[in-house]
Amino acid sequence: MSNWRDLNAVNTHRSLILLAMGAVLGLALAGYALFTARGTSTLFVPAEDVALVNQQPISRSDYLAQLQTLFGVDGAHATREQRQQVLNDMIREELFVQRGKELDVASTDPEVRAAMVNAVEQEIAADAITVQPSEAALESYYNAHVDQYSGEGLMTVHDYKFSKDEPDQARMAAAALKSGLSADALAALHGQESHDVGDEQFYFAAKIHLGAALFEVAKNLDDGAVSAPIPLPDGLHVLFMTKNIHPARRSFARARDQVLNDFRKDAISHMRLGDEAFLRKRANVLIADDLR
Repeated sequence: MSNWRDLNAVNTHRSLILLAMGAVLGLALAGYALFTARGTSTLFVPAEDVALVNQQPISRSDYLAQLQTLFGVDGAHATREQRQQVLNDMIREELFVQRGKELDVASTDPEVRAAMVNAVEQEIAADAITVQPSEAALESYYNAHVDQYSGEGLMTVHDYKFSKDEPDQARMAAAALKSGLSADALAALHGQESHDVGDEQFYFAAKIHLGAALFEVAKNLDDGAVSAPIPLPDGLHVLFMTKNIHPARRSFARARDQVLNDFRKDAISHMRLGDEAFLRKRANVLIADDLR
């Protein structure tokens, strides 16, 4: 009977010891999980970092890149002084960045705001910059914007203007120009020649001087051709094309580099507009009554 009591006491004591060990182990695991969870403080620097500044990591890869940039050495060949200088500089930078956030520098400093906007735009554009579009996609873009990949044209065109009340003179002038009428004889029909054109000009300059409506007619005139009278708010215009060198279209192969650049620019623009719309949608934007 005595042996049984002794055995029972031993088993009870052993159970209590095991229970206590389990409790201690559970607390240890819970503490480890608490102090190593994302967003919590920790006393250990992760292997991929070289330091933690208020729990903000300084990446080991950034540290090694800085060593290479400043001293042209890797971590294995850097001196202690070089390693310490780079580490101190990076810690100082992180401290100042954190202080800048506390002071909300971005709300008052235009340069900081511009830098932050640029950083966000670069992040948005990263995918469009790094992704290589297919040749089929580039050719499709080229065909849709083929006018962008033509050389600049040249034209020498004369613009004769008549009053709206002189449609007959305008028609006679057009017919006379076709038959080789001189400028002096044309003046007798009350046609006034524009001094903005008449000399050889690039297409873009001719478009500025003629205006979009007249330029659309002029660019399709062959050498020696004369337009019919063109009614505009300021009167009737008759165009006489002396020389028209049409823009030479570049092939896809020759224009490919520019096509790729333009394709990416459009993709970046599209992505920025999409992100801006998303940010506006989730933001609470209040606008003054007088600007709505």
